[in-house]
Amino acid sequence: MVGLTSAAGLVGLLVEPVPQLRTYALRKLIEEVDILWPEVADTVGTIEALYEDETFPERELAALVVAKIYYHLQEYNESMVFALAGRKFFDLDRGGEFEDTIISKCVDTYIALSAMRHSSAPETSTQHLPPQLTTAFPQNVDGGASTSASLTSPITPFTQSTLPSKSLLSRETTSNTFDSTFKATENGGPVGGQPSASAAQRSMQKNLQAVIEQLFQRCFHDGRYRQVAGIAIEARNLEVLKRVILRANQDDEREKDREDGNGATGRGEELMEYILDICMSVVQERGLRNEILKLILELLTEIPNPDYFAIAKCVVYLNEHTLASQILRQLVETGEPRSLAVAYQVAFDLYDNGTQEYLAKVRDELPSATERSTAAENAQDPQAGEESAGNTTETDPLLSGQSGDSEGVNSSATANEKEKSASPAQSKVYEAISTILTGTKSIELNLEFLYRNNHTDINILNKLKDSLEARNSIFHNAVTFANAFMNAGTTSDIFFRNNLEWLGKAVNWSKFTATAALGVIHRGNLGQGQRLLEPYLPRDSVAAGSVYSQGGSLYALGLIYANHGIRVLDYLRDQFQKAEDETVQHGGALGLGVAGMATGSEEIYEDLKNRLYADSAVNGEAVGLAMGLVMLGTGNVKVLEDMIRYAHDTQHEKIVRGLAMGMALIMFGRQEAADELINGLLDDPDPTLRYGGIMTLAMAYCGTGSNKAVRRLLHFAVSDVSDDVRRVAVMSLGFILFRKPSNVPSMVDLLSESYNPHVRYGAAMALGISCAGTGLDDAIDLLEPMLRDPTDFVRQGALISLAMVLIEQTEVVYPQVGTFRKTLQKIIGDKHEDAMAKFGCALALGIIDAGGRNCTIGLQTQTGNLNMAGVVGMAVFTQYWYWFPLTHFLSLSFTPTSIIALDHDLEIPTFKFQTASRASWYDYPPEQATKTDEAPEKVATAVLSTTMQAKRRARQKEKQQRRESMDLDRTSSTPRTVYANLDDKMETDDHGAAEREGKKKNEKAEAKEGDKDGTSADSIKKKLEKEKVGFESENMSRVLPAQLKYINFLEGRYEPVKKATGGVILLIDNMSSEPKDLLELKAKKTVDRAAAPPTTQGDNGNAAGSSREVGTSNQATTGGAAEAVGVLTAVDEDEEGGEEAELPREFDYHSDEEME
Repeated sequence: MVGLTSAAGLVGLLVEPVPQLRTYALRKLIEEVDILWPEVADTVGTIEALYEDETFPERELAALVVAKIYYHLQEYNESMVFALAGRKFFDLDRGGEFEDTIISKCVDTYIALSAMRHSSAPETSTQHLPPQLTTAFPQNVDGGASTSASLTSPITPFTQSTLPSKSLLSRETTSNTFDSTFKATENGGPVGGQPSASAAQRSMQKNLQAVIEQLFQRCFHDGRYRQVAGIAIEARNLEVLKRVILRANQDDEREKDREDGNGATGRGEELMEYILDICMSVVQERGLRNEILKLILELLTEIPNPDYFAIAKCVVYLNEHTLASQILRQLVETGEPRSLAVAYQVAFDLYDNGTQEYLAKVRDELPSATERSTAAENAQDPQAGEESAGNTTETDPLLSGQSGDSEGVNSSATANEKEKSASPAQSKVYEAISTILTGTKSIELNLEFLYRNNHTDINILNKLKDSLEARNSIFHNAVTFANAFMNAGTTSDIFFRNNLEWLGKAVNWSKFTATAALGVIHRGNLGQGQRLLEPYLPRDSVAAGSVYSQGGSLYALGLIYANHGIRVLDYLRDQFQKAEDETVQHGGALGLGVAGMATGSEEIYEDLKNRLYADSAVNGEAVGLAMGLVMLGTGNVKVLEDMIRYAHDTQHEKIVRGLAMGMALIMFGRQEAADELINGLLDDPDPTLRYGGIMTLAMAYCGTGSNKAVRRLLHFAVSDVSDDVRRVAVMSLGFILFRKPSNVPSMVDLLSESYNPHVRYGAAMALGISCAGTGLDDAIDLLEPMLRDPTDFVRQGALISLAMVLIEQTEVVYPQVGTFRKTLQKIIGDKHEDAMAKFGCALALGIIDAGGRNCTIGLQTQTGNLNMAGVVGMAVFTQYWYWFPLTHFLSLSFTPTSIIALDHDLEIPTFKFQTASRASWYDYPPEQATKTDEAPEKVATAVLSTTMQAKRRARQKEKQQRRESMDLDRTSSTPRTVYANLDDKMETDDHGAAEREGKKKNEKAEAKEGDKDGTSADSIKKKLEKEKVGFESENMSRVLPAQLKYINFLEGRYEPVKKATGGVILLIDNMSSEPKDLLELKAKKTVDRAAAPPTTQGDNGNAAGSSREVGTSNQATTGGAAEAVGVLTAVDEDEEGGEEAELPREFDYHSDEEME
């Protein structure tokens, strides 16, 4: 049947008094409205009147016609309202453009209304407000210090009074920030698009709820739980979120019953992982995130077989130390091997994600093995006992939602009861868990892995040393940093031992940096760290050496025990208090800050504050930074007020800079709680404090992807008058967005072409920080042109960032790796390259081969939480712009990429796992070949025509002589001599031709070698085609992050307790009665032999030359740290109080006339 071509007749029927005619017209219009809507649009008022007429029998049909007309007019809000009114005729299952649009609009409206309804429900936001800064900044000055300043900032568009929010997950408050067409009413519904008053409003909401419910049921039927969970999170409806989690678990149980329990990972577990990932990476509002995590915790504890690893992830973020200890006790009491393995794995996860303060509280609530061990821990770490007792009057909790005092009392009482009834076997398990929570076991395993798999190419370091003049301090520091990064955590200091003469050229602060490099190299060497540095450390009785080596040794000691300073904090405090020289105080402050990171110790803070008030520029910067490290993430208001007050009083820019960075670290992860401090710092006239405000913003919102933070950073990146502030504003984008690295290149694309070189440098560093270890092509495409930038420090930043992006990437997967390595070698060898670019090149060489080519840069842990030490290390590393020794902080970001499998006895068994991919994708890069000095090529001898004729005549004459001498006696040796002479002459004359043939042969040989090595593109392609997919790896092998998704554990004796995430994985021994084959720990034995004996400096210096001929560091009886003592502790000639240099001897000068 031919369709209608005009709607005039049907429109006329709409005004007829007979209801049947109007109904007929509406039924015809609903079929043809998609074509005839331009004609019908003029009579939409008439159709609306039919809907409003309650006596009209088909008023819902009229509503649907109006909805389609408004849809074609692109008035989607009105269309949705009338479609809901015509719910009877609106078919959700009919797949059409109109239906999909209305469903999408319904979901958006449901989210908006539900978010408004649930926004005022939680009372925790008002009960746990962070303490306000009362004396820090003037109030109500241009809105700078008010808590609402972030809503009315200079970046706010002129047409809006509040910051626009593209996502409900990033909105500031609960006000109307989602859609201007919807306004709040008393009953929580929208008005403006609907035709009637409150009665119709309630009916609309009822129909909307019915549509959403139908959508949910459809998703449940199809198993699409993630869609429902996403809607619930954005709508802040925790009831729906709880409902979908329970429904997924119920469906899993039904499927397992049908399959007799032979199922893989259930959809409930997958949904829980998805919600956790969304909660950590997408939800930007901390209050909502806490509520979701609390709900997940509640549900997980109610499940018969809960996911303990998900629970561990939640309790760390919520700072629920009591619940963490309860979970560990519950698992230990079970006594089964699987439960013990899970308990150990949970303890490892807690250590990876928790702070020292949090872990100390968990340990205190566990039943200890003996009272003696508890007393020893309290003696070593007295502040931990005070903090666990509830002394938190000064320090605000890291996150709201902490357990109350009553819970702490009950949990401690329960722990005491458990301790009394604990069996010897359980006491042994608790002791092992305590060892894990202190970090000793993880650090020991990582040290063993890095030692076993050290693939540092010493040839690169040697060439770097030979290419850079050691007399120049910047070049000496550059080689020192490259050596430290390449050997970070490997305990291999062979380079120092083999280059004592080069090391002796270090003076003043270069000597400080070189000594501190030992801390990077031996990081994690907890058993021998202090013994290794003993010859360098300050001493009272014996006349100590250089103050620079003493300060550097204290800094190195802090780096060795970074974020694990229980053993050395007392020693560092004592040396810091005794030190009188500013250089030693500087190193002691840095060591205290690194070792006491996030302990919140009031005693250490008071020691640092007393030194700060001495107003010394040399140690003031380090002291301010150390105060922030110790109070990391606590948000301590009293400390902040002291720091802000002194920053305004002092005249030293270095002290102000250190305090600014310290304040930023104190607000680590605080998000909205840091807004007042951020606003005050950003409005300060001092550019150094504004710099600190930007860093505070970066640390407070680190890894959140906050749209508010990004907009504010972009505003300062283009508007501030200080180049330093603009540079750090662009660079801080990397800290905010490192969980979404693919978004950063497009954001900084235009900034990378800015006229301001500081902005270009910041763009380069933002790419390196956010895309570290990803090999992202877009980031590489932006950074490669910056290698040719006319400004030297921009090239420096591009080199460092490219190394960060390409760290642990193979040339087979990313061909840019080989090109970049050649570029680095070329820059190092270029005598005309600027010093700053060469410095960045040296750092890049160290970063790309970090940790013996076994480390990547990790700003988040394997389980997805923030890597506190990694983020802090990266943030302080960026301050190398002002102070080179801070470069060593980057080693805190180095994360070993390994799989270390342990059994339930925490021993390392012989264990293999399979990778379903090609082995060449994850191989170590080949070592650089050492080129011997080539002799100059000889020029081919020119042969004249007369010489050729003479040779021809000589040959003819020789032939004749041979014929004549056939019948003579052969006792004469003359013919042989002639032959020899002729042969020599011919070789000499034809030397050029021979060399040309030799060159051709060499070229062919090189081509063959290239094919063997796989360096040519054709050979790589052929290799990949022939290479088999799948290979096996041993326990404690390097596993790249991109390799994890291909890891399969072979069926056999051992079974992992969780899927491969990298790092330590506990195994379940299915054949525990049989003997097991264990791996031998090699690092302990070698480190014990290489540790420096407590001898005098003179003995160390004399022994340096004798032990230099020993083969490798693995076989050496004396390490490089011991041999370098005589060099690094020597007093510099220009050092105050040191020996004066000899005067130059007299010499005679003769003029040219006297010479004649």
